[in-house]
Amino acid sequence: MMMDKQCASSKPSLPKSPAGVHATRGFSLVEMLIVISVSMILAGIIFISYQTAIKSIRTSNAFNAVLQQIRTARENAIEKREQYIVCFGSGSAPTGAPTGTYGAPDAQSIQIYEWPAGASLSTAVQISSVELPQDISFQTLTGYPAATPDGFGTTAINFDQGIAGGITNQIMFIPDGSARDTNGNLNSGIIYLARSGDLTSGRAITLFGGSGASRGWRLTGTGATAKWVVQ
Repeated sequence: MMMDKQCASSKPSLPKSPAGVHATRGFSLVEMLIVISVSMILAGIIFISYQTAIKSIRTSNAFNAVLQQIRTARENAIEKREQYIVCFGSGSAPTGAPTGTYGAPDAQSIQIYEWPAGASLSTAVQISSVELPQDISFQTLTGYPAATPDGFGTTAINFDQGIAGGITNQIMFIPDGSARDTNGNLNSGIIYLARSGDLTSGRAITLFGGSGASRGWRLTGTGATAKWVVQ
């Protein structure tokens, strides 16, 4: 009997939970649904922000590509003492010039040709070609303000302004840095690019023939507050 009592008293007792502490439990179905819903909303916000950022980058890259081709042609003309022609969009190749490695200019292209002074225009040679992103085009959009960059109008590609029968989709730079057409006339004008239906993507580049200087613009605001600002 004594041994039975000793054995009974030697059995380990389970620790009691402290007062006020409850047993651990899992998430309920409602809580899980709430977590999933919040995660999906955050993912959607991040995705939209990402898409907006990508579009902005593509617009900036397109604008920079056009401006760089213009400025590169001018720099080459000055440094190499030659004539360089920048061609925008379809059907802009110099008359009679071979298409060369890059093929004929298309709706999205900006091509540069080198034209040796004193030679026939048909001897002009392609030296570079850049394509706009597929979602960016040379165009103007409904909603642009009436006040245009440097007052050069709203036609998408409009160089050789004020010249009867001018070549509107080309610029030629000569060794003194000025911009002219292939007939020797001073060449001033503008080119627009944008994504269809997206006013915030509006960009423009203006050119002054006498100096050959170019200037970039972007559209800010919408509706009555829309205006062009130098970029």
